[in-house]
Amino acid sequence: MGKIAPSILSADIAKLSEDIEMLEESEADWIHIDVMDGHFVPNLTFGPNIVEAVKRYTNKFLDVHLMVEEPDKMIDSYIEAGAHGLSIHAEATKNIHQVMQKIKENGLKAGVVINPGTPVSFIEPILSMVDLVLVMTVNPGFGGQEFLTDMLSKIEELDQYRTENNANYLIQVDGGINNETIQTCYQAGADIFVAGSNVFGADSPVEQIKTLKKLVN
Repeated sequence: MGKIAPSILSADIAKLSEDIEMLEESEADWIHIDVMDGHFVPNLTFGPNIVEAVKRYTNKFLDVHLMVEEPDKMIDSYIEAGAHGLSIHAEATKNIHQVMQKIKENGLKAGVVINPGTPVSFIEPILSMVDLVLVMTVNPGFGGQEFLTDMLSKIEELDQYRTENNANYLIQVDGGINNETIQTCYQAGADIFVAGSNVFGADSPVEQIKTLKKLVN
């Protein structure tokens, strides 16, 4: 059963509460919140105050993706804000094992993220402890980019590793997800699908979420 996690990076910030209420009533499983610091990636977006605000309008799982340098220093504020899951880029910290441990100790789902240029082998030492592996299927920083088909082999590799090593992590994909790419990612072994502009750019986001959900269930 695939899960749909709309990214509020593509929502209308001027009416964010309305968009969150819409997602709450929709078939979306998770709400994906992209945090960018203007350093690790060129864009600048949400902080813990947005996570706190979103939480007031929904009971859905808040999936926070930290695209930041030195995430170790920011974890506490997102835990306090009410995140349910925190995903950290393997490329952004020298202490990825320690960071994952801290997230899990605080009762959150711990996710590790890899950029398009990062091989699965880079995160192999921590695959036994993480709850989620997020494969970036675009270069991080901006919404609306085209899906990188080369990333399908990473999804397949992670799915194979999971089976062979009896690991329990979910595989998430983020970037360029639409009606076609969601199916190829699902067939490759992905479980959770982040969709931003594909959902919020649709005539009816609720109907588009329903469509995406049908394609992976």
